Amino acid sequence: MVDKAFEQLSDKFSELYSHTGRPSIAPESLLRAALLQIFYSIRSERLLLEQLVYNLFFRWFVGLKMDDSVWNHSVFSKNRDRLLNTEIAAVFFAAIRDQAAQKKLMSDEHFTVDGALLEAWASMKSYQPKDSVKNDPSGGGSGKNPTVNFRGQKRKNDTHQSVTDPEAKLYKKPRDQQAKLCYLGHALMENRNGLVVDIRVTLANGTAERKEAIEMVEKVPGKHRITLGADKGYDITDFVERMRFLNATPHFPKTEGTLQSMVA
Repeated sequence: MVDKAFEQLSDKFSELYSHTGRPSIAPESLLRAALLQIFYSIRSERLLLEQLVYNLFFRWFVGLKMDDSVWNHSVFSKNRDRLLNTEIAAVFFAAIRDQAAQKKLMSDEHFTVDGALLEAWASMKSYQPKDSVKNDPSGGGSGKNPTVNFRGQKRKNDTHQSVTDPEAKLYKKPRDQQAKLCYLGHALMENRNGLVVDIRVTLANGTAERKEAIEMVEKVPGKHRITLGADKGYDITDFVERMRFLNATPHFPKTEGTLQSMVA
């Protein structure tokens, strides 16, 4: 599947090659390495490249020969980030999804949407008042890992931000869990084989899940009626009414307590 998708993307890969400067890492190899890191839950680029030194399967998958040297971890990270900041990652995902659709493995009528917290690679010690961040971008303290006491402090996204990852937000889901610096991931899945139809990552806030769900449902091809399953967090008046306007029948558990369920 990956090879077939890369064949479709060959023209776009050619556009990414630079004709000046030092030779860059091939975009195909970067994407293959990123897939290995995801599939095998490898925590860092250093550990991934360490595996490429001795793991013959990894070397074969990314296209490295037995005597090829492994890339420097910093060069790999910069090239990888530059590649993923283009539309290539989304086009690659669409190419894989289209292969499943061509083999009739995907339903076009029944879907499920959900969101999940994606914990940021940022320490809670880096979450500091914005004024102090402006005055001391290094985060203050003594040494690389200073001791920080948060007791008695009120920390909010309006007044605080992470020194190392300013876009990460302090958020918790559900309410009884500890708040963490994170992002939100959103996925729309079809219900026949549980394949992902659309996926997104956004800043963490209380409305992002429903907002992204609406946009993903709007992009479902065709004007026929569909069904959408979700948890009770989506049982909100505006969202349910929007789903019905989009010809999507909501299948949500009814909310209890102070919120009044909109699902009949």
